[in-house]
Amino acid sequence: MRASLVLFCLLAASCQTRPAPETATTAPPARTVPDAPLRETRWVLRQLGTQAVSVPANTAEAFLTLRAEGQAEGNGSCNRFRGSFFSEKPGELRFSPLMSTRMACPALDTENGFTRVLAQSSRYRISGDTLRLFDAADAPLARLEAVYLH
Repeated sequence: MRASLVLFCLLAASCQTRPAPETATTAPPARTVPDAPLRETRWVLRQLGTQAVSVPANTAEAFLTLRAEGQAEGNGSCNRFRGSFFSEKPGELRFSPLMSTRMACPALDTENGFTRVLAQSSRYRISGDTLRLFDAADAPLARLEAVYLH
């Protein structure tokens, strides 16, 4: 009897259950945002070159809207602008000279920088809700973000 008890204890000790090995957990798939359309989207200026754009008090966010019929319109922060744009090849985006009102405002530097970037623009890329403008040498000019009105 004693021998059977010792044998039972040895067998029980050798059959100890081990915790199941941890498996690598996979992160849930990243939520992919479809690319916003270039046209008929309100693109708000977030960055000029490498500088983030801030909105001073009593001014509006600078934005750009490209209409289906080829018209570009927007606001540089204080002044509205309008002109034409051309996108004849995929990734191409050029602007005609823009007409603008000329009111003075605290965000005039941002406004002048924005219109200068639009004049230099020759290419674009959209990734999700982000529009990036580039010059002919593929140097980054600006980053804009799609804002959807509810």
